[in-house]
Amino acid sequence: MPTSLGRPAVVILLPATEVGPVSDELRAGGFDPLPVADAREMAALLDAKRDVAVAVIDLEGSPSNGHSAWSVLHRGRRRVPALLVVNASALDRISGDEETREDDEYLTRPYSAESIRWRVEAMCIRSIAVDDGSGPVLQTSIETADWSRRGQLLAVFNPKGGVGKTTLAMNLSASLTAKGRGVLLVDADTVTGHVSTSLGMEGVATVVDAWRDEPDGGPVLTFDELASVHSSGLKVLALSSSPIHTEVLEPQRVAGAVTVARRHVDYVIVDLHPSYSPLNRALFDRSDRILVPVTPDLPAIRAVIQLRDVAEELGMRDRLSLIVNRANSGVSVADLEKAIGMPSYAQIRSDGLLLVKAANEGRTAVEMAPREKIVQDFNTLADRIMGLPEPEAAKSQLRLFGRTVSARA
Repeated sequence: MPTSLGRPAVVILLPATEVGPVSDELRAGGFDPLPVADAREMAALLDAKRDVAVAVIDLEGSPSNGHSAWSVLHRGRRRVPALLVVNASALDRISGDEETREDDEYLTRPYSAESIRWRVEAMCIRSIAVDDGSGPVLQTSIETADWSRRGQLLAVFNPKGGVGKTTLAMNLSASLTAKGRGVLLVDADTVTGHVSTSLGMEGVATVVDAWRDEPDGGPVLTFDELASVHSSGLKVLALSSSPIHTEVLEPQRVAGAVTVARRHVDYVIVDLHPSYSPLNRALFDRSDRILVPVTPDLPAIRAVIQLRDVAEELGMRDRLSLIVNRANSGVSVADLEKAIGMPSYAQIRSDGLLLVKAANEGRTAVEMAPREKIVQDFNTLADRIMGLPEPEAAKSQLRLFGRTVSARA
């Protein structure tokens, strides 16, 4: 494997007699082997190191430890593929019991250290390929691929329209871009999406355009390559400019292409149509966080309560982050949180005139009026997404009339 790969990190949880030969072989292949003794040590390593490409885990020597380690790989927003090593006689039993993810693979004993290396390489290559329906297609050069890079995928969704979903997606993207982060904003609302129009980007290429041209010899391009660059530096891509002829947007291919796009930027923010369509559900499954804007009105609140219950059924409740829009409307945020049964992750105040003016000029509020209070709210949300600590000064401003209004906005 070429050394230009940047030595992808591979965590190894194997019996002591197997660790040495496997580590030596991976190191010779251009990987950075990181042996760990147990699931707890693996968890600590993953917390400290964010560039792990694959984990090799023994499921036989200490089954409970191996299963605990596998669970660590998928805890919270982590999605590290695993190569699970088992005895051939136990494969049927384990594969039937273990709820493996689509990126995971099994390797049976006896095995050679070289076979581990080739399987790890194959898993890395697969991570930069997208199935276009005829088989996997590489979406970037193997020589320049960064196997471990995984920008965050943030979906913006509410099953009810008119709650500020697109406004949130655009201005959060603009704020992260202004803070020096690489952002790709994807308009995945193929029915009523208007991100490009709101940003004054008429006539730009869409995914439907590109994918319909491929059978006639058109180039196979990544989402990063298809995207157009806004004057603010933000990368923008629409799936379609019309709700007609969107049959080419096969949900799993779109989700795969979005996953590949995460390797080129720090954040992919996807503005979704207000529905539970197969496309949306495919993107839900890949998302690290689902931002749920809600306005303080009964229809919007009921829609989020429904989403909360659906998310519970789909196993994604822990990824929902409630964003209270128009938070200065006079309705108690605490009452709204109680009604929905979720805490607010952030609060955005209302400034309709500024937002209308920005859209008319093809800009975001973040660009047009960086000192306005609503822009400060978007910047605070961006800081929280980035994991930055909240300034003490900002915390103190949250106390009004002797009581704390919010500890999260």
